[in-house]
Amino acid sequence: MMKRIMAVFALIAVFAVIGSASAGTLDDVKAKGFVQVGVNGDLFGFGKPDEKGVWKGLDVDTGRAIAAAVFGDADKIKFTPLTAVTRFTALQSGEIDVLCRNATRTLSRETALGLNFAQVNYYDGQGFLVPKKLGVKSAKELDGAAVCVLPGTTTELNVADYFRSTGMKMKPVVIENTAELANAFFAGRCDALTSDASQLAGTRAVAPNPDDYIILPEIISKEPLAPAVRHGDDQWFDIVNFSVLAMIEAEEMGITSKNVDEMLKNTDPKVQRFLGVSPGNGQALGLDEKFAYHIVKLVGNYGEVFERNVGKDTSLKIERGLNALWTDGGLMYSPPFK
Repeated sequence: MMKRIMAVFALIAVFAVIGSASAGTLDDVKAKGFVQVGVNGDLFGFGKPDEKGVWKGLDVDTGRAIAAAVFGDADKIKFTPLTAVTRFTALQSGEIDVLCRNATRTLSRETALGLNFAQVNYYDGQGFLVPKKLGVKSAKELDGAAVCVLPGTTTELNVADYFRSTGMKMKPVVIENTAELANAFFAGRCDALTSDASQLAGTRAVAPNPDDYIILPEIISKEPLAPAVRHGDDQWFDIVNFSVLAMIEAEEMGITSKNVDEMLKNTDPKVQRFLGVSPGNGQALGLDEKFAYHIVKLVGNYGEVFERNVGKDTSLKIERGLNALWTDGGLMYSPPFK
């Protein structure tokens, strides 16, 4: 009898944990009526207000996709600009619901910091931006250089490792704010600026004269950038994860913001399940069955988001590369929506 009672208590404890993990952020988000998203604030192409104060960027659109999934309205969202130092504390403390701020997924961040990273929304790598007048063609020519770098980032450790491994020396110029760091570089306080290659492209795009600067060919690290949520809320993690994956899946299926209404009539079972014509996916996430439809209609598929924010026709001029679909030689790949 005692063993049976103990077994019952054990089951109750398990269900209590499951319940506390599954009911949390989504309920809070619905109660306040918007998703609070932590973003960069100073990174052109990823997270920065335009001259009219409208937030734009690949990370911004990732946040809008989450809002579209939850509310069927991509504008039910508020943005919190965060530095590299404050971003994880803001998420841990509950100040924000999700972090969409060009953050690299690492082992220590997923464990020691108590975070969960969702699907990567940009595969990146660290590089170096230098003035053309410096006459440098390779990172291996930077021995003794003053290097601008953000603190509290994987960038700071990577660049120290790179210089140590190549037997070179550097003089770090550490500034916390992204915009101030860029201004210091443009003002000549350092010989090189190191960061993710995408961030370097965004920095160069807003330079007084972008053609005066080049990104060196060496990529010295892997930087899988992804949205992050707190540990312990599986439902919210699933929602954030599949919001990103929905954009990737839509591109692979040829569903765009322009043809998504017509695709509702498509008889392909995979398309019907994806767009919520056939029920199941929405219920599994605790969302409206047409959550993926809302994402594509209001934000676009991954290709649309990439091209309008950082693609070859923007001032950043970034090629898809690793961020192409797996069918085109890239790493973007979604599990089935079923």
